[in-house]
Amino acid sequence: MIKVLLVDDQAMVREGFGALLRAQPDIIVVADAPDGEAGVTAAREHGPDVVLMDIRMPKLDGLEATRRILDVPPGVHRPKVLMLTTFDLDDYVFEALRAGASGFLLKDAPAAELVNAVRVIAEGEALLSPSVTRRLIADYTTGRGRADPAKRVVLNGLTPRETDVLRLIARGLSNQEIAADLVLAEQTVKTHVSRVLTKLGLRDRAQAVVFAYEAGLVTPGA
Repeated sequence: MIKVLLVDDQAMVREGFGALLRAQPDIIVVADAPDGEAGVTAAREHGPDVVLMDIRMPKLDGLEATRRILDVPPGVHRPKVLMLTTFDLDDYVFEALRAGASGFLLKDAPAAELVNAVRVIAEGEALLSPSVTRRLIADYTTGRGRADPAKRVVLNGLTPRETDVLRLIARGLSNQEIAADLVLAEQTVKTHVSRVLTKLGLRDRAQAVVFAYEAGLVTPGA
């Protein structure tokens, strides 16, 4: 069973999403919270696998709540955080990824998309739509993002093929799409992705996207 925590200041959103998720045979909603502070407390108490986190909330916004939820010692259970946004070009998108979010979902997304998102995040994959990837590019185009030379040096530890895979991850491609692009078996791509995350000390694909941009591996327009 996938344990889910809902954190949103709108009661109707919590109730609607909660009813939908409770109807799934492999998902259980362990708790819900009306703001970031309550969300952090609930996460520590219930140990969810996935947290559906609204970005804009009173008392404590979703960014800081995400940082606190994920700030646990090594070996301690760390949930995946799926950010809920009203607009796909929310100003907080890049900062949310840096805070550790594993993906984004629009609040008006179809029901099936919500359920699929929870399952994808629970399996350790990132959920980054092309619009989110475009936003990352826009951040760097306008000078809001800055390449980090130290991260560029770390890339030297990757093989040429692993570097290719990381570049395609940063473009928002799925394993299947990467396999087609590089003419590899999908299982081979999964192995490369795993090695890239391990070598760079990253938690998931979302962090890999941020790292690739911060290292300057992916540039605007590339």
